[in-house]
Amino acid sequence: MPQPSDANIHGDVFGGWIMAQVDIAGSIPATRRAAGRVATVAVNSFTFKQPVFVGDLLSFYAEIIKVGTTSITISVEVYAERQRLEVEVVKVTEAILTYVATDDKRQRRPLPPV
Repeated sequence: MPQPSDANIHGDVFGGWIMAQVDIAGSIPATRRAAGRVATVAVNSFTFKQPVFVGDLLSFYAEIIKVGTTSITISVEVYAERQRLEVEVVKVTEAILTYVATDDKRQRRPLPPV
């Protein structure tokens, strides 16, 4: 749930804050598939479909859509539950990010077999 410090004076949440949360959400399935450290190497697409407001309850849904030799591409969808007079749920953001598995020296490494 974004706080007032995450928004401008009009109560609209900063896009950068949302992007950071999307990156965290995407890194979870990437880290699990890589069985270790990953680094974000690309934001392939990022679309803000609706504004996010202070007080919205956000839900992030991330899934693997492609696996390469060292990389994992993740789709992330974000929904906001707005607590107005009636509860409304709207899709606010969708993004595709690519992560690469890295070793202890932060160099690319092959993904482990499934």
